[in-house]
Amino acid sequence: MGRPPTRQQAPAPLYRPVPCTVQSVADLTPTEKLFRLVREDGRPFGHRPGQFVQVSMLGAGEAPISVSSSPTRGPYLDLGVRRAGELTGLMHEVLAPGAEVGIRGPFGTSFDTDAMRGGDVLLIAGGCGLAPMRALIQYCEDRRDEFGNVTVLYGARTPEDRLYKDDLAEWSRSPHLDCRCTVDEAPPDQQWDGNVGVITTLMPPLEVDPQRTTAVIVGPPVMYRFVISELEAKRLRHDQVIVSLERHMKCGVGKCGHCTIEHLYCCLDGPVFRLDEIIHLKGAI
Repeated sequence: MGRPPTRQQAPAPLYRPVPCTVQSVADLTPTEKLFRLVREDGRPFGHRPGQFVQVSMLGAGEAPISVSSSPTRGPYLDLGVRRAGELTGLMHEVLAPGAEVGIRGPFGTSFDTDAMRGGDVLLIAGGCGLAPMRALIQYCEDRRDEFGNVTVLYGARTPEDRLYKDDLAEWSRSPHLDCRCTVDEAPPDQQWDGNVGVITTLMPPLEVDPQRTTAVIVGPPVMYRFVISELEAKRLRHDQVIVSLERHMKCGVGKCGHCTIEHLYCCLDGPVFRLDEIIHLKGAI
């Protein structure tokens, strides 16, 4: 029996980095920056929302980074990069417009926008999960007539830690989607007049039609069970919930085994999964 059509599978993976040029660099938070890349040959990257790429720099190796721009926006990649290791630290320190990096990919499965088409979409992101979710939000914006109600919930640790603040402000004003944000805490030195509490505090007031809604969850592992519980209370079935799982995808092509979840490879079978496919697997959620 074949795999059920839950998400879109990536094309054959690439093994040789493609030379790319840094088009722009912007600060997102004190620890995250946004890099916009274009291929030196001018071709599009061929990515889909939810996929990731392997970024390489000479002398620093590679690191997997989620793509945070929709292909509907143009032939470029936006990468929101947290300073966390040798390569990402070097990106923060030396990359400027005009610099060159290598890109392998895109890799992995993507959010199944075909399955979402015609229904309501509930997009739930926590922390750095807004990076891949941003690509899906942009896709929904650019093809707005293909979807019903689009609701975005985002939670961050503090107001300063929020990613894509300009985008969040624009989405909050948009008549085309409902964007709600919360922070775990609001220190006195950080201006904030929004909700304070974990992301699940945004969910009870939501009106959700369980017959026509697809929910997508991306965020730190600790939030998944609590968000899933709230979705179950809204009477969403597990086959109506899509998750993107975070694992250390070292090679991107299913060879190293660092990202296995029982018999699955997160870099090939994921990172995007339908919840009913993986909730029974040990260590998945």
